[in-house]
Amino acid sequence: MKELYESQRAMRNMRQAAMQRGVIAILDVGTSKIACLVLRFDGPERFRDNDGVGSMAGQSSFRVIGAATTRSRGVRFGEVEAMSEAERAIRTALQAAQKMANVRVDHVIACLSGARPRSYGLDGAIDLQGGLVTEGDIGRVLAACEVPDYGDGRQVLHAQPVNFALDNRTGMSDPRGQIGQRLSTDMHLLTVEASAIQNLLYCINRCDLELAGLASSAYVSGISALVEDEQELGAACIDLGGGSTGISVFIKKHMIYSDSVRMGGDLVTSDISMGLSVPMATAERIKTFYGGVVATGMDDREMIKIGGDTGDWEHDRRTVSRAELIGIIRPRVEEILEEVRTRLDAAGFEHLPSQQIVLTGGASQIPGLDGLASKILGQQVRLGRPLRVHGLPQAATGPAFAGAVGLSLFAANPQDEWWDFEIPAEKYPARSLKRAVKWFKDNW
Repeated sequence: MKELYESQRAMRNMRQAAMQRGVIAILDVGTSKIACLVLRFDGPERFRDNDGVGSMAGQSSFRVIGAATTRSRGVRFGEVEAMSEAERAIRTALQAAQKMANVRVDHVIACLSGARPRSYGLDGAIDLQGGLVTEGDIGRVLAACEVPDYGDGRQVLHAQPVNFALDNRTGMSDPRGQIGQRLSTDMHLLTVEASAIQNLLYCINRCDLELAGLASSAYVSGISALVEDEQELGAACIDLGGGSTGISVFIKKHMIYSDSVRMGGDLVTSDISMGLSVPMATAERIKTFYGGVVATGMDDREMIKIGGDTGDWEHDRRTVSRAELIGIIRPRVEEILEEVRTRLDAAGFEHLPSQQIVLTGGASQIPGLDGLASKILGQQVRLGRPLRVHGLPQAATGPAFAGAVGLSLFAANPQDEWWDFEIPAEKYPARSLKRAVKWFKDNW
């Protein structure tokens, strides 16, 4: 635990150093595309000593000065599978973004999907000695949380205090400077497979970059696709990517649950490819231009030319009706949404005061998806696009860029994490390890 704490803290310090220099790269390594943005931050006079601490500290403003995407290679289910291919793809996107920005970048903040995330809810409480809550008290109360035994081969990606209570007053975001006797906190801990992080880190280092931060894509997509009220009152962001679908649940502006389903838009493409006996590239084109999930009477009559260059005249001249295409796409989309529904039920999503669901990510662009999702998920569903960010090219404003835009917002303005506070040294070793899950059913 101690090494992890130190490595996260080192990344935070590196992020600060990069921001002092004024430029940092954002890298969203996905299964179907790799997106890279180069951000320029305002002058160093804006940064104060406490900028390492997130929501409690000053925000930094930035503009996008370079952006590039390339087709992803060597990535499957959101995890790096073939090192050299992934490294080449990352290098391609990075070089194109640097060329557009006309600046060299040494530090990068990356996000990853997949990696089998697991959420834990922890709580801790301490008695205050002086009556006034100090920075040190925050560190002590976070250290008092019982860390669950999350198993070997896993690493903590986020550890965020989501609520503080002072005596009998709860729902505080920053209790520092207030007076009371007993301070307690609820914390959300997200762990992922360590190997997925190490592989990504290896690829980034091979591209001569330093990693200055790491985030879960489901989390950053939620930051950019949910509006402020949704983050405050309770909402889920479903990020439908190519290889995996990320789920994050927010309330009181904090993520309190995250998970991922190892299915995404690429599975729909491979169904079309097998169903119509066409290559994946052709299937992707057909899905993009003619895909949908709701068939009307018109769709029986609308014929789609499949095309091909096999040289077999009959084979290359085939057509298929749009209704048949929808018949291939819909069952798979339903299966992905059913799986999302199962995860939300397990998280106790129905206990939140508001149950808005926002769909984002590249695969959310299939026409009619929001209607189908509201039937299966049974709540208010809307399609979400990322927030507008200063300097972002028009081509990068669609739902497929929710992760990259969210990561920019996270870089400029990170939320407090456990490692932002001085945790007492004697608290590092794992103490009595107790599993804590599904806590917010009772707490919210």
